[in-house]
Amino acid sequence: MPSQPAPEVVETERLLLRRPIPGDAQQIFSRYASDPDVTRYMSFRRHQSIADAEMFLDFSNFEWSANGCGPYLVLSRDSGSVLGGTGLSLQENEAETGYLFARDAWGFGYATESLRAIVAIGRAMGLHGLHAHCHPDHHASMRVLEKCGFTLNHRARNAHVFPNLSAAKQDVLSYALSFESRTPSPRHG
Repeated sequence: MPSQPAPEVVETERLLLRRPIPGDAQQIFSRYASDPDVTRYMSFRRHQSIADAEMFLDFSNFEWSANGCGPYLVLSRDSGSVLGGTGLSLQENEAETGYLFARDAWGFGYATESLRAIVAIGRAMGLHGLHAHCHPDHHASMRVLEKCGFTLNHRARNAHVFPNLSAAKQDVLSYALSFESRTPSPRHG
């Protein structure tokens, strides 16, 4: 388990990451969760109604209460508008992370900036590392992961359903970032 909980609010140079609140359902739904292009490579089904966003908020509250971390909304520090989402899903001494952004927020480096913040949060929590999964065709996401120090561990064949693409299992790429300090090998000689 982590040595401390995640902060509920984190600021970066351009972004504000904060724990979602009940009044966020409309923004989550309209800004990104209902957009077929945004949710194409996600592991959750595209939201069809505000009720789906409200279920996500219930899930978020459970995660934060049970694990001391969970989803974050990503907002512009300048305008306060919702740009997307990210977060940490605790799994013993590690956490899974991911991100998605509204179409009009693509290409500005927000995913990289938010993932760097998530990496810093994971380190501060005392986690051993982070991992992320990515569809093999999602090249922009692969670049973000690699820029933030994640390495490709393996490609699992026909292992994951991406419900917004197909009901059939597809390949998935598994990335990891270890926080474990490496001790130098003893010298022989």
